[in-house]
Amino acid sequence: MVLMEAEATLTERYQTTVPAPVRKALHLEKHDKIIYKIEDSGRVFLERSNEIDEEDPVLGEYLNFLARDIAAGTVRAVTPELASRVKSLLEDVQVDLDAPLSSDDE
Repeated sequence: MVLMEAEATLTERYQTTVPAPVRKALHLEKHDKIIYKIEDSGRVFLERSNEIDEEDPVLGEYLNFLARDIAAGTVRAVTPELASRVKSLLEDVQVDLDAPLSSDDE
């Protein structure tokens, strides 16, 4: 028995937006995780993940490394001059997030 049906479109990068009725039914908020379950028959189910975020050991080590560098004075705040320079270097850079990925990036 189908209670609801919603359609979404894939972008060139195979991304999609979870339709509002589905977000509401699953009580999804920004940054929540979802799980896709695929049956042998090909049916796909989408569920809200109830997984509790476990600490990433690699991220933890990186943050410790960064904290040590900050404490040692190796890492400093970006100056307004540097921010302005970076902005000037990037102002002509165009990024199309909807552009198709190359076969190497898929």
